[in-house]
Formats: sequence, structure tokens, C-alpha cells
Amino acid sequence: MMDIVSQEKILEGWMVVYIDDIMIYNKAFGDYVQYIDRVLSKCTPINLKVSIKKCNFGQQELLALGDKVSGLSPSIDQNKVAEVLQKPMTRNIKEM
Repeated sequence: MMDIVSQEKILEGWMVVYIDDIMIYNKAFGDYVQYIDRVLSKCTPINLKVSIKKCNFGQQELLALGDKVSGLSPSIDQNKVAEVLQKPMTRNIKEM
């Protein structure tokens, strides 16, 4: 995947690739749209399919790998915190 969309865009600082996920980001909406177009134009010639159902565009924040990502600061998904807090406390080393 990374070879397809090229490391050049990652180095430019507007895209992150993780396995089969691509995150494109920018503060300026016009640039953001151009970046999406650039990535999709690389996918089309090699018949790489993009599932619109799995795409989210124009998000102010999103969940990625269990973390909440936004332009403000990284934070932990509160649902994950709740799951941990609901588990019973361990009483000894063996239970850990």
C-alpha cells in the first residue's frame, strides 16, 4: 500500500498509512480535497478499490488504533478506558 501512494506524500506531512488504512489530513479544506484526489488518482490505474462505506471525509476527530486523533491533541478513546475500569482488580501476580 505504501509503495502505491508513495512515501513522498508521507514525507510532505499530510498522510499516514497503516497496513490498509490511509489517513489524509490538512487544516486547509482546499488542500485536503487536492490530497484526496492525488491519492485516489494513484489507486485507480492499478485497480485498487476504495470502499466508500469505510471512508470518512472532513472529520474534525476520529478513532485510529484505539486512540482519538484530532487537531488539538491526542487522547484515549473513553470507551476503552471504561472497558478497563469495568474489569475486576487483580489480587495477586498470578491474576495479572
